[in-house]
Amino acid sequence: MEIKLIRQYYQKKYTIGRLYVNNYFFSDTLEPPSKRLSEKCSLKTIKKVKGEGFRAIPTGRYRILITRSQRFGKWLPLLLNVKGFEGIRIHAGNKPEDTKGCILLGFNRRKGYVLDSTKCVQQLMRRMTEAMEKGEKVFVKVK
Repeated sequence: MEIKLIRQYYQKKYTIGRLYVNNYFFSDTLEPPSKRLSEKCSLKTIKKVKGEGFRAIPTGRYRILITRSQRFGKWLPLLLNVKGFEGIRIHAGNKPEDTKGCILLGFNRRKGYVLDSTKCVQQLMRRMTEAMEKGEKVFVKVK
C-alpha cells in the first residue's frame, strides 16, 4: 500500500498537505511548521532546525507499522526510521497544538485546522490493516 503526503501550504505555525492512498485523495493533513528538510539532510541540520521550532519530518519514504502507542493508549500507525525523530505517528487532532511532529488527518475546512479527524484516522487504519492482512507492506512518501 502506497500513501503519499504532498505538503501544499507552509505557514508560520503549521503545514497543510493532502494525503493520497493508492493515488486517490483520502484527506488533508496538518503538521508542525516545515523548513522543507529532506531525508538527505544531515542529522546535525535536522536537529538544528527542530531546535528553531520547525518540527515537520523530513521529506522521504517511510515504512509504516501499526503499533500500540503508550502516549495515546491505542493502536496507531507509526513511521519507521525518520532521521532525527522518534515516535512519529498518524493520529487524530484538530489544531497545530495537537501535533508535536506527527501527522494529523482530517479536512481543512477551517484555516489552520483539520476536522473529522477521528473518522479519517479510523478509515485509514482499517485500510492499512486490510492491506497488511494480505501481506502488503505500507509506505508513506512525504513530499
